[in-house]
Amino acid sequence: MNKTPPHEVLIIFTRYPEPGLVKTRLIPLLGEAGAADLQRRMTEHVLAEAGQLARQRSIGLEVRYAGGDAGKMRQWLGPGLNCRPQAAGDLGSKMDNAFRDALAAGTKNVVLVGSDCPGLSAEILAAAFTALDQTDLVLGPARDGGYYLIGLKQGMPALFTDMPWSSGTVLAATMSRAAALGLRV
Repeated sequence: MNKTPPHEVLIIFTRYPEPGLVKTRLIPLLGEAGAADLQRRMTEHVLAEAGQLARQRSIGLEVRYAGGDAGKMRQWLGPGLNCRPQAAGDLGSKMDNAFRDALAAGTKNVVLVGSDCPGLSAEILAAAFTALDQTDLVLGPARDGGYYLIGLKQGMPALFTDMPWSSGTVLAATMSRAAALGLRV
């Protein structure tokens, strides 16, 4: 029996909270266990907000992870959550792959967020999905010049190729690229 894909999918990028391997810049301040606990709590916050959104509207939810493995992710987040490893490559390759997979399955609107979003709410996520009904691209600007949320309704590999990842100019570069592609933002 064929399962109809959800109209909307939320993809959460995270890392398995392995002490010593996550939030490494915070280890001098928090210690290895403290940094891993912060990673765990931030991921669980985003998942809680996603769960609240799922109670309000019919969305698919997927976790794309780095570190750990499928067994560790199931043990941490439970067996009912769709968890898949992130693709190889830089951040752009990983995001492009996640969007491509979701859209190829027949999903109409896809929103992707990272787990480092302590201010994220179900309302922000709902607004992103609603905005995709009127635009081609949704971005949640971050204070550091990047973005914490991106939403698309069609594959757009050019948004993820040769970008200045982990810099204060990635949002501006993405907006410029979107304008050159004729995307409504």
